[in-house]
Amino acid sequence: MAPRQTVLPLAYRAFFLIIEPVSALVGAFYAHFRQREYLAMTSHASPPMSFGTSVVMSQLANLYLLFALNEALVLRSTGDLRVWRTVLFVLLVADFGHLYSVSAHGAWMFWDARRWNAIDYGNVPFVYLGATMRMAFLAGVGLGAPGEGKGKKAA
Repeated sequence: MAPRQTVLPLAYRAFFLIIEPVSALVGAFYAHFRQREYLAMTSHASPPMSFGTSVVMSQLANLYLLFALNEALVLRSTGDLRVWRTVLFVLLVADFGHLYSVSAHGAWMFWDARRWNAIDYGNVPFVYLGATMRMAFLAGVGLGAPGEGKGKKAA
């Protein structure tokens, strides 16, 4: 008998397979091809651009690309909820690290939206949204009865 397929709610599929990977690709584009603009928005200043900084920015772009590909392709390639939970748990840990990193700007970063620029909207509310979606998924919200999806397949 073939394992029963669990159809994931549209909100999860849209966010994890399309919205968030596309957002990460945009981040990769800016971190690699528009480094000065990306760095200026990230630091809220116009820091000097050295060769070393450029290399680090390209490495950051590569990590954004890795994030996008892992989420979009790994999750798309399997219906195994264990794999989904594992990938989303790892990304949740990264969300907390990301939020910690932007705290270097000061507490205002988390509440003063009037001072935010485009990258700040990605660094704070969008990361909170992603973390909330991951926590909801990991808690089984919208996936049926608790334990029902354990070992089952997702679609």
